[in-house]
Amino acid sequence: MKVLIVCLGNICRSPMAEGWLRARIASEPALRDEISVDSAGLGDWHVGQPPDLRAIHTAATHGVDISGQRARMLAPQDFQDFDLILCADDSTLQQTLTQRPPGSTASIARLLEWAGLPESHDLDDPYTGDHADFERAWVRVDAAGERIVHRLRETLGA
Repeated sequence: MKVLIVCLGNICRSPMAEGWLRARIASEPALRDEISVDSAGLGDWHVGQPPDLRAIHTAATHGVDISGQRARMLAPQDFQDFDLILCADDSTLQQTLTQRPPGSTASIARLLEWAGLPESHDLDDPYTGDHADFERAWVRVDAAGERIVHRLRETLGA
């Protein structure tokens, strides 16, 4: 199964979620060879750049290295290459749906909603905030990630 996480610029929320999921999946032998994760953004502002330093620091604080990731834009081929596209918030979801080519095979949903978190389904963008905003985003990514891994495990029968 291939999972793509999408946010606005691919330097904060989606790299943190990608990093969290990759690390967790790598730690589970039953999932390691069954699930791949990537991330992308809707805009081209940061293409080729590493994640925001605050995102790198926040992930590292929690034992996850995202420093090697590089931002990229959502591409039409992603809608065929990925089974599941999880969007950071409603705005990202709506923009992703408008880019969906005819005949797309990917399921598309909001990340927190697909995870089944009971509160707001938008993962707030910490970009214009401070370290505390990045930490809050990480806490939500962590909570969603646990549920996503559980749901993917069930889907794969692992």
